[in-house]
Amino acid sequence: MSSRVGELRKLSPDTVDAYRMAGGAGAKTGHLDEKTRELISLAVAVTTRCDGCIAVHSAKAVQEGATREEIAEALGVAVAMNTGAAVVFSARVLDAVDSVEGAR
Repeated sequence: MSSRVGELRKLSPDTVDAYRMAGGAGAKTGHLDEKTRELISLAVAVTTRCDGCIAVHSAKAVQEGATREEIAEALGVAVAMNTGAAVVFSARVLDAVDSVEGAR
């Protein structure tokens, strides 16, 4: 993955540089410690289904001292967010069905 990102950077340096800048911007505030940022990153990686992010942020979370239990708790938040989104979008389906039925 790293070599491909390096290749992308050669082809489109501004794109990759902007990604890196955005990724590091939040860390500059110093309000969250790095372990917490990595736990959040893992939960987001799961919800966005990014294999590369899962690999990178799993390693970083462990390096920052995250325990399996802390990682599991963060993943539980990701699961809850995904199921919550499914419930919300299910309600939207009911709205769409009502709209279709009302148009008949």
